[in-house]
Amino acid sequence: MQDYWPYIVIIVAGWLATDMWRWLGVIAGNRLQEGSEALNWVRAVATALVMAVTAKLVVFPTGTLESSPLWLRLAAAGLGFAAFLLSGQRVLVGVLVPLAILGAGLLLL
Repeated sequence: MQDYWPYIVIIVAGWLATDMWRWLGVIAGNRLQEGSEALNWVRAVATALVMAVTAKLVVFPTGTLESSPLWLRLAAAGLGFAAFLLSGQRVLVGVLVPLAILGAGLLLL
């Protein structure tokens, strides 16, 4: 049992650090009105975080994507976003179009 003690501490500490904030978010979120400024701010921050991670993956990729040229990654992202908007903001189109462009570009290079 002594060998497993560090793992138990990591699991409990990880659960407390994340799950506590999730529950507080649920409690606070239930009290917000649908069109409130606070909820708009939360949505803006969440969107900004997602876009920051996406930009990091496009500009500073790791793994297989790292060997692809920057222009191909930027073109896939831009054309994928355009396809997303033109399709009436269908997420599936916004995911499949850049994947197809990246795949085709990597096969041709």
